[in-house]
Amino acid sequence: MTYARLRATDPGRWRAAALAWRGWASTVARWAAALGGQASRLRSAWSGAAAVAAAGFLDRLCRRLTLFRVICWAADQVLSEFAGALSRARALLARARRGADRAGLVIDDRGRVTAPARPPSPAAPFRAAYQAAADREAVRRTAADLSVALTVADAADAAAAGALTALAQPEAVPPPAAPPPATATPTQVRRWWDGLTPAQRRWLAVTRAAWLGSADGVPAGYRDLANRLRLDEQRAELDRAIAGADGRELRRLRGLRDGLDALAGRLDGEDGPRGSLLRLDLGGEGRTVVALGDPDRAAQVLTHVPGMTADLASAGGELSRAERVAVRATELDPARATSAVLWLDYDAPDFVDEAARRAQAEAGAPALRRFQEGLRAAHDGPARLTVLGHSYGSLVVGAAAATPGLAADGVVFVGSPGVGVESARQLHLPADRVWSTTSRADVIQYAPVAPESVVKDLALSRLVPGAGALLTFGTPEDELWHGHNPSDPAFGSRVFASQADAGHLGYWAPGRPALDALATITLGGEPDVTPR
Repeated sequence: MTYARLRATDPGRWRAAALAWRGWASTVARWAAALGGQASRLRSAWSGAAAVAAAGFLDRLCRRLTLFRVICWAADQVLSEFAGALSRARALLARARRGADRAGLVIDDRGRVTAPARPPSPAAPFRAAYQAAADREAVRRTAADLSVALTVADAADAAAAGALTALAQPEAVPPPAAPPPATATPTQVRRWWDGLTPAQRRWLAVTRAAWLGSADGVPAGYRDLANRLRLDEQRAELDRAIAGADGRELRRLRGLRDGLDALAGRLDGEDGPRGSLLRLDLGGEGRTVVALGDPDRAAQVLTHVPGMTADLASAGGELSRAERVAVRATELDPARATSAVLWLDYDAPDFVDEAARRAQAEAGAPALRRFQEGLRAAHDGPARLTVLGHSYGSLVVGAAAATPGLAADGVVFVGSPGVGVESARQLHLPADRVWSTTSRADVIQYAPVAPESVVKDLALSRLVPGAGALLTFGTPEDELWHGHNPSDPAFGSRVFASQADAGHLGYWAPGRPALDALATITLGGEPDVTPR
């Protein structure tokens, strides 16, 4: 990759190519559905040896079409990731050129950076020396940005070329042994996976999609292929169930169908980072895990755990919040890829009485721990993993971190009603890797108050007639329903700034302090820390 080539490169063209392959997958799905219908009608109207041979031929053809869909999505994955890397390289290039313009530097077509020739100034030797030093520093910074930009683009080019070359041999053959049992750890699953050939992995995607799509430890790209294959089948299952349902069950199923349609639209859409479907469960109100970007190769991965009322129907809003952190992190540091994951794989409370109990958080914590272990096991090389819990989701994260071994380099509590422990020391993470924020306008710190705190406030309010109630009930509480407020410095977490008017859902507003802080923490940096 050269400076001139990167300057002329349009990542949008590669993104369009990825979308074209994604479109081919949809087209082939229609062909396969039509062919499957013809095969069914053929079996019902024809018998004998010739019929058996014809049916076998059609089955093989359907499997080839399914394999072609997998190849289409795999090409889409490679090209989408390549386009994203080129966009980051171009951002670094733009930063270098802006710095060069400000300093009056020249970048030639070969990418060499030079300072302008400045006439000697015998009358002001110190000023000339200062200017020369400033020019050298500006050249160094600009050349460094250019070098990183070319390195990012070059690595992406090599990775994409290798991946696309591998897709040119689209065979699929069964593996020599059955997949690991359900009791296997994600690390064991990854070890088994590493022993398979690409053809054997494709065979599993086509024939064992249900197992592969939910196997923690399998790389995200293959889980996405398997789960996308299952989407049409899951839609059909929902439609059959809707046809025979009524009342509350009908409303539940229609909500699932709407949520599934919205999720499928996001997966097929053109806006934002490409989504990878890592899990989909239509039981209850629906669960899903969706990654934005490539969590197996990104330098940092944020897992976003939503709170009360989160379900498949609301997954789009939760996914957009996770996406904003990833996008902002990429803006702050284009040299490193950031992936964000919406983890909605627990039964979030729907009502206040459910949210007052810890049972659903404690039930979801083992699945979160296993998912994080799978992220670590599937990643190619080291990565920084951060887990963010919002609202009741912070209780899920707290429950997961209260036991040793959570695969996370840091946890973040946002708008928390308590995290199930009284101190950061009870979490199995270094205290400087536990972060928290709660906006002054967030009702979470006024509503779910611990009973003993209410009694104390009532007593204190009587000591100061008139203003006592305002002084006690109008200030944030430290003792919340699910433990000590993690945004109280006495808890021991690192409390960072968020805007006072964020309410309960405004922490992800673009251009505001909380979003910048969340992106900075995801990158492993130090956000602004202000007194509560």
